[in-house]
Amino acid sequence: MLILLPPSEGKTAPPTGDPVDLDALSHPGLAPHRRRVGDALAKVSGQRNAMQALEVGASLAGEVERNRTVWDNPAAPAARVYTGVLYDAADMAGWDASTLDRASSRLRTVSALWGAVAPGDAIPAYRLSMGTSLGRIGGLAAFWRPRLSPELDALADGGLVIDCRSASYVAAYRPTDALWVSVGVQRELNGKRAVVSHMAKHTRGLLAAHLMRDDAAPESAADLADAAAGMIGDALVDVALTPRAKGPDELTLVIAG
Repeated sequence: MLILLPPSEGKTAPPTGDPVDLDALSHPGLAPHRRRVGDALAKVSGQRNAMQALEVGASLAGEVERNRTVWDNPAAPAARVYTGVLYDAADMAGWDASTLDRASSRLRTVSALWGAVAPGDAIPAYRLSMGTSLGRIGGLAAFWRPRLSPELDALADGGLVIDCRSASYVAAYRPTDALWVSVGVQRELNGKRAVVSHMAKHTRGLLAAHLMRDDAAPESAADLADAAAGMIGDALVDVALTPRAKGPDELTLVIAG
């Protein structure tokens, strides 16, 4: 089983700590590619058009400025740097050592800067989205695709891949020779069903934590549906598994609003 998460848009900058050690991160073979993206990010973030190049608003000027010193900034486990609805719901910062150890081989956050990291990997805060075209590197999804595929395919090892990412991050890595299932969440209220972004992120975070804390990893989409049903309980209205000819099968969890 391999769970794929998107990064949070916002990050919590570690107040203290050593800078990132690229060779100490998961998938050390990605180190030269991480270095290339980080160097480009630092350079672009110092240019006059940095806000436009990184496609962010004026309120994020401080985060863009912090990108300029990305190699010198304090690093901390990704479980504490990534924040937001999904990561707060997972309570990843509170995972104990055994859960983090399990996640080291079962969970990855796909990142525009790092390619992919495990929750225990020490990284600095940064501002960069996968949909960005970064200097001479160009589109980051296209840059990472051939580099991530061998790394993450080897980690998935033909098993179940549980995908909780958004479309721009899916573009950077699409599993091959694996049972690929995308997790969708809908809310049912007054007989109507709709996607509510906050609820979807929250539920995916809860599911990731639930699966990481359980030694018995699901091996099929049906196993995954059972695990989700057991976690959600009476609030679960429906579970629908939709096979796809191309791309991932889709597991949709419908929750009472």
